[in-house]
Amino acid sequence: MCGIVGYTGCNCGTQILLDGLKRLEYRGYDSAGIALAGKKGLMAVKSVGKVKCLEAACRQAWGDFAVMPGSAGIAHTRSETA
Repeated sequence: MCGIVGYTGCNCGTQILLDGLKRLEYRGYDSAGIALAGKKGLMAVKSVGKVKCLEAACRQAWGDFAVMPGSAGIAHTRSETA
């Protein structure tokens, strides 16, 4: 099963999108990703595992979420089907 969360607004969307994915964790999945449109163009991060792994990958790639540009984005979880 998959889950998709989108955001567009005045605030930095990173934490909002990650919080939305955390609310979908009960559905089960094996990977997650996030993409934000900002002044530097489209920036994306993906990871295998839970949302906390994606959050760590985002912090490694982008640093502090409060200064991360990008007020429009999308995040998703994905389940591998056999």
